[in-house]
Amino acid sequence: MASRIQSPTMFGLLLLVILFQRSFGARKLAALVEPQPTTLTYHNGHLLTGPISINLVWYGKFTPAQRAIVADFVSSLSSSSGKKLSSAAAGQPEPSVATWWKTAESYYALSKSPLPVLSLGKQVLDESYSLGRSPTSDQLLALAVEGGQRRAVNVVLTAEDVAVEGFCMSRCGTHGASPRSKSGRFAYVWVGNSVTQCPGQCAWPFHQPLYGPQTPPLVPPNDDVGIDGMVINLASMLAGTFTNPFGDGFFQGPVEAPLEAASACPGIYGKNAYPGYAGDLLVDQSTGASYNAKGADGRKYLLPALVDPVTSSCSTLVK
Repeated sequence: MASRIQSPTMFGLLLLVILFQRSFGARKLAALVEPQPTTLTYHNGHLLTGPISINLVWYGKFTPAQRAIVADFVSSLSSSSGKKLSSAAAGQPEPSVATWWKTAESYYALSKSPLPVLSLGKQVLDESYSLGRSPTSDQLLALAVEGGQRRAVNVVLTAEDVAVEGFCMSRCGTHGASPRSKSGRFAYVWVGNSVTQCPGQCAWPFHQPLYGPQTPPLVPPNDDVGIDGMVINLASMLAGTFTNPFGDGFFQGPVEAPLEAASACPGIYGKNAYPGYAGDLLVDQSTGASYNAKGADGRKYLLPALVDPVTSSCSTLVK
């Protein structure tokens, strides 16, 4: 069977909100934000190294503009030449997607593994809903196979009218790995568009949360609540995929429900974040959109904090 690692992503934030309300009552928020050190243990497993194509499998209806937002994010992780990225070489002004990714790469030094060289691979369109509109977890692997099976991370992105098993109930995305075979083993990711199903759970802070303080939602940087929410969850899953691809990499807690590089920092996007508040972010003066990273083609994104293995703290781009 394929191994799957589920990520609660936004659900961790909601749990923190509930705990905050019950445990801290009317205490001032300033007393809340004492960050606790977080150390992810290395379990001596293999990480993904060498040239890796990130292939996108689009399941259901997406517009070309929506596909471009995600593809540009993936391209922003690595230079088009396939060489190790520097923000200057990629033309990304700071704070950049590339700088965000360097925190994930820092785990490779601890494991003494060569860095991966990422590139945007092929894109597969399945607009006919070949497996119906309610695919199971096992069927996600079947969709991921369409991306290719060698030196790949295959990302399955499901449209807003696709109700994947467990979506919104317990998860916003997953990552896992295919079984070993002669054709090779690949890692895969699934993320769904939550805009019509559970945006308060899987697209926060671009939608009011289902529970907790009902603060006004932020304006999404690409003017698409569902897709900008998908980018947040995709970023979290990719960080988990490369630091814990086969369930024996870097994580904390039980192997069945691990806290990984991004999921250990729920709801944190900028300095001074606390439950219900994403942190101090950059704001586009022309659109009012909030973001913390710049990418390819002038794109802006909101990306989750990652545990910095050097400082054991949740590292954000906007300090």
